[in-house]
Amino acid sequence: MRKTWDIPGGVHPPENKSQSLQQPLGEVGLPAELVLPLNQHIGAAAEPVVAVGDHVLAGQQIAAAIGLVSAPVHASTSGHIVAIEERPIPHPSGMQDLCIVLRPDGKDRWIELEPCENYTQLSHAALLEKIRAAGIAGMGGAGFPTAVKLNPRANYDIDTLIINGTECEPYITADDILMQTSPAEVIAGTRLLAYLLNQPKQVLIGIEDNKPDAIAALERAVAELNDDDCRIEICTFPTKYPSGGEKQLIQILTGREVPSGELPAAVGVISQNVGTAVAAWRAVRYGEPLLSRITTVVGTALATQRNVRVRLGTPIEHVLTQHGFDPQRCPRLVMGGPMMGFTLPSAQVPVIKTTNCILAPSREELPPPPPAQACIRCGLCAEACPASLLPQQLYWYARAEDYERLTAHSLTDCIECGACAYVCPSNIPLVQYYRAAKGTIRQMEIEKEKSDRSRQRFEFRKERVARAEAEKEAKREARKKAAAVAKKKLAAAQAGAQQDSRPSGKQQSGAQPHEGLAGDRQTGAQPDMVAAAMARVQEKQLAPQQQREKLQRAIASAESRLQKAQQRHVEASAEHQGKMQARVREAEVRLADARQKLAALDTATPAPAENADPVAAAIARAQAKMALSPTEKLQGNLTSLQKRLATAREKLAAAEAEGSDTAAALATGVAKLEEKIATVQTELNAAPAQVPGPAAATKTAATDAAAVAIEKAKTRAAAQADMSAEEKLQKQLDSLQHRLQKARLRLEQAEADNDAHIDALRSGVEKLEAKLAQTRAQLEDTASP
Repeated sequence: MRKTWDIPGGVHPPENKSQSLQQPLGEVGLPAELVLPLNQHIGAAAEPVVAVGDHVLAGQQIAAAIGLVSAPVHASTSGHIVAIEERPIPHPSGMQDLCIVLRPDGKDRWIELEPCENYTQLSHAALLEKIRAAGIAGMGGAGFPTAVKLNPRANYDIDTLIINGTECEPYITADDILMQTSPAEVIAGTRLLAYLLNQPKQVLIGIEDNKPDAIAALERAVAELNDDDCRIEICTFPTKYPSGGEKQLIQILTGREVPSGELPAAVGVISQNVGTAVAAWRAVRYGEPLLSRITTVVGTALATQRNVRVRLGTPIEHVLTQHGFDPQRCPRLVMGGPMMGFTLPSAQVPVIKTTNCILAPSREELPPPPPAQACIRCGLCAEACPASLLPQQLYWYARAEDYERLTAHSLTDCIECGACAYVCPSNIPLVQYYRAAKGTIRQMEIEKEKSDRSRQRFEFRKERVARAEAEKEAKREARKKAAAVAKKKLAAAQAGAQQDSRPSGKQQSGAQPHEGLAGDRQTGAQPDMVAAAMARVQEKQLAPQQQREKLQRAIASAESRLQKAQQRHVEASAEHQGKMQARVREAEVRLADARQKLAALDTATPAPAENADPVAAAIARAQAKMALSPTEKLQGNLTSLQKRLATAREKLAAAEAEGSDTAAALATGVAKLEEKIATVQTELNAAPAQVPGPAAATKTAATDAAAVAIEKAKTRAAAQADMSAEEKLQKQLDSLQHRLQKARLRLEQAEADNDAHIDALRSGVEKLEAKLAQTRAQLEDTASP
């Protein structure tokens, strides 16, 4: 006889088990429809893999497991899927959840199963996958996926397997009838689980001593077993509620106490229900998924009380109808026992994997609970608690919603057995308070996890953005340094070129070279002064007419700036008056300076005719160009390209120094200009010496081309002269639309090629769109009367 230990607390309610054991195990027929919830277990709900209208066979998977802690759902019989919708499910809150509704076709055709004659030939992983694919979950009430429980962490040393046949809840005899009718399958399932746990040292089947028939049947089955590798021991102990709790049974059979917040595997024990062991055995041996279970149907409101095998998804109403249910005598339906069960919102909820009992009591058998009264602090609840908690304190904390203290007082160790409420003289529904507090704490933990994840994502993003900004700043600083070096080199090269281009007669001896070297050093030290000097030299070298046009543009720009500054000065607030006044004075100084320069230029060179004909000017320029030889044209083109290259390089250096987005586009422009200069230089070097014959022919061809160009210019000038203002705007609008279309095409191509000039092209498109809108507005104003 194996030694057993007692547990603290516990109660002895009336057992009421004989009512359902008077008749043999029965079976419930097919209902009109089967309602299969997607969440019949602890963990994530399964996900449907069928659609409405599909025809399925018995054993076919209709919902797949999602994640590790989950279990699939299978069709209990063959038929058609008629709905996937929310229906009431068995839950203390009476909630609804997603369910698959199956209408049986009455044929009960099965899928092809995959039996296994010798499971020892399969690997550990293959056996666990068979159990997982069959949808096996704990059938003793908790519903934890069996495959997960049979695969403990490697750091757990499992030396004991306990098969729970206690069934301590009053009225329930589902496990009792299973052990009586199928003891060989119980033993076979126990051996399978022991094999999966690598043959632990102890394999125990725990049963209360109020089940003599089941004990005798199992002892006979164990006696017939001839297996030295797996020695199974039947352990009986005195009846006491709640001895069937997992941690309580472990303490009774092994004397080990599972620490607060830990799993039984932490003390080297794995526990499974007898029904779960049989279901796992059938899943491996015959390939059967979990489609039905034994359920106790009991209560004085029924004409027949017994245990029946019922298909999962069968509505409770259908089960009760087949047992002579009298709704007038039954004030409420209970799923589970009177201690840990809960009231059903209606009889339409289905039987699921954890439904071990349907209790239909009369008012006399299970009267409504009397009104709760004030707690008298008698301490009976603490004496009855099998988990050695303080139910009275937990009650006060739950009422005060003090969740921190509830956690500190180990509320999670409460197994919700109802022993405290059973002995409470004030009839306080203590378990209801504990369940509500647990649900709130779980919800708070979920929200905290979400908040923590969001905070972590925000912090990671903040670090990533800061890191990216730091990298950009480092690149920007590197570009600035490189631009500064390039600008110094360019200024030095231009200063040297100007020094070489001066006439030799003006060169001074002695200190002149040293002054040049000093100038180079000064140029390197002060690039802005050198650039200003170069600008002045270039300005002096311009033709008088070009200088005059440039100064006229400068005067117009200065007048516009002065007008805007004066307008802003008038409109500015009192605190900004001083700033605006300074801008007005600055604009006036610039305007006066430009006018003074223009007056000096007019004194030095005569001004051109005021009303010069633009067509005649164009003809003159074309004739002058026509008179040039090919070599002279190439030389002029080369000079022009060199000036453009110098300007482009200055713009590029400024853009790189500022870290502008247009630097890439400017660099491309510089490269293209350098290629053009190289091409023109090659053509100039290869140009032949001028000879009369070819030169005359070239001049004739050039004359013809010039004549054509002159004729076109005259034609355009005449056409524009005859146009009205509205026609000119319309022509300008058409031209802008054509240019905008081409620009958009280039932008799309650049985006498709991930070109580096996307920003520059996009800026050009925006400018054209702005010009187009302005021109369209002007055209509308002109067209309006």
